[in-house]
Amino acid sequence: MCTYATTRLSVDGSGKGAEGWFGLTDASVYLDHPVHAPAGHTLNIDFLNPAAGPGARVAVELTAESARRLAAAIVAALDSAPPGLV
Repeated sequence: MCTYATTRLSVDGSGKGAEGWFGLTDASVYLDHPVHAPAGHTLNIDFLNPAAGPGARVAVELTAESARRLAAAIVAALDSAPPGLV
């Protein structure tokens, strides 16, 4: 069963696609059937820049366990930065 619950947010960063690096402006996060990952459902994250066309997209499909580990690692990395760095 899919929830179709999608969180969309503005982001500021860069992604690397087939044609090289491009600026990121948007991200979408949702739980759905994967296109490629060998799992029934995955947490899918799309990083994109709609103004740059369909090629300006980086897609990630993660199992729930991997997504939770990634989220924890992101928080740990940010929390361990010296004061004033982030």
